[in-house]
Amino acid sequence: MALVKICNGKSFDSVVGESMLDNARTQGITLEYSCRTGRCGVCKAKVVSGDTEAFKGELSLSEEERDAGYILTCCRYAQSDVELDVEDISALADISIRTLPCRIDGIEKLAHNVVEITLRLPPKSKFTYVPGQYLDVIGAGGVRRSYSIANAHRADEKLELHIREVDQGVMSQYWFSDAKENDLLRLEGPLGTFSLREKELKNIVFLATGTGIAPVKAMLEQMLSTPAAAAGKNIYIYWGGRTQSDIYWKPDFHALDPVFIPVLSRPDSSWTGRTGYIQTALLEDSVDLAQSVVYACGSEDMIFSAHEVLVAAGLSAKNFYSDAFVRSN
Repeated sequence: MALVKICNGKSFDSVVGESMLDNARTQGITLEYSCRTGRCGVCKAKVVSGDTEAFKGELSLSEEERDAGYILTCCRYAQSDVELDVEDISALADISIRTLPCRIDGIEKLAHNVVEITLRLPPKSKFTYVPGQYLDVIGAGGVRRSYSIANAHRADEKLELHIREVDQGVMSQYWFSDAKENDLLRLEGPLGTFSLREKELKNIVFLATGTGIAPVKAMLEQMLSTPAAAAGKNIYIYWGGRTQSDIYWKPDFHALDPVFIPVLSRPDSSWTGRTGYIQTALLEDSVDLAQSVVYACGSEDMIFSAHEVLVAAGLSAKNFYSDAFVRSN
């Protein structure tokens, strides 16, 4: 067993064959993470000293990052005492991951290929989460899929999910053909570290593609209930879709006065708005990236591209937070 120290002085034990990410979490330290499979890159950390060993592929790391000493904490354990240039997330320290029964409380079609599922939890279950996090829904036969929570805490403690239909998807068949109100399911969560951070920067920028708008909606609702988080900030929401039907939601947060910019990559002739890709649209608008924090959620391609081009244009890599939707059937 080796000791892992992080840059704010905290430390935890690393067990051979188990991820440093999981070891940290079981010892009360929450490091950045999302997919836990090595594909999203959210748990990336730089090794300052010591040796680590990968037990699964670090698929999202570039050769340049590997050469610079970066690893994925969901894929590695420590071979010797290790120091990582990474901090824990104190806001998530008291959040516990639980498995609970739940029932479908409502089903609403938001677009031809998107439904909103509202889940009802057992009374007094006290499911605590931070807006931006996701959960796993566990269906028949133990099939599970991850979905971002689309709302901040409600008085009735119900949870909203935005679910896009996947061609030949195992869970899509259920959601779009078989699901009915009062169905009994299970959920595990909350999961992930995608959440608002306290930053002394003037711009808050949200980038979303598809149902990646769900956690953005939740975080905006959180900001609405805690006005100090948005005081004096410029808020931008860039939401990308292929066609106009993909833009199934519009923010109604007048107190926040956000700039809402839908962007289509395959518009028809009736579309008069922005076209292309959301990261390009952000660059075209000349938002001061040095004074911005960016929260990006959606496709893996968008996340990786946005990180690359925005950091090259002046955004601090430490001010880019993301949750990439890893494909599954």
